[in-house]
Amino acid sequence: MSLKNYTLFLADTSLILGQRLGEWCGHGPVLEQDIALTNIALDYVGRARLLYQYVSELDANGKSEDNYAMMREEREFKNLLLVEHPNIDFGFTVARQFLIDAFFVPYLEELSKSKNERLSHIADKALKESQYHLRWSSEWMIRLGDGTEESHKRIQSAVNSLWEFSGELFSPVPYEKEMLLEGIAPDVENILTRWNQSVNSVFSEATIIKPKDSWFQKGGKEGVHTEHLGYILSDMQYLQRTYPGQDW
Repeated sequence: MSLKNYTLFLADTSLILGQRLGEWCGHGPVLEQDIALTNIALDYVGRARLLYQYVSELDANGKSEDNYAMMREEREFKNLLLVEHPNIDFGFTVARQFLIDAFFVPYLEELSKSKNERLSHIADKALKESQYHLRWSSEWMIRLGDGTEESHKRIQSAVNSLWEFSGELFSPVPYEKEMLLEGIAPDVENILTRWNQSVNSVFSEATIIKPKDSWFQKGGKEGVHTEHLGYILSDMQYLQRTYPGQDW
């Protein structure tokens, strides 16, 4: 059960972030970045597919990847709260992406060494994508932070708003702790050191003030979400729930 929940955590986080980034398709600030955001969204959706396929094999109950993505309720999702937040503007999207990219690169490096061969292979593929994602989001953090007065104001505001949700990245829940003991999941305490190094380096170059740690929001990994997730699911799941079992 813990392996299934852990895999769902990875899959749900990827799917919801992919859905959020996909909302930029046709709405990007310039064509090049519109395409970049859409491609990153596709990377995350593709990652989610591989993970949901593995969950369906673990369960062996006849449910497909579509069932897990499109037919579960809000409280059944285990994604990070950070990825649920609306895009708001380009700067907010960049800040959200950077915080998650700086986490996923070291995380996937460690997950690629997992004793679970299936997760190791998925992580190895996803790592190549996340390394590009981190370069993209880091460059834009610096451009916006060290750009105009308005761009700096917006990216600093985004970081301030999102910071309280970053702590969930490093707050393991019971199924993560069990997977760590079995040599399957990475130790997030080790990931935190590298995440801080990336964040401090980029924030310094971008002239962004790092918020002080106080308290952090969490609960997403155990099914307690912000109000935003329900709206995402109502859009994302509409067709499958209206016409269940259809092939497209």
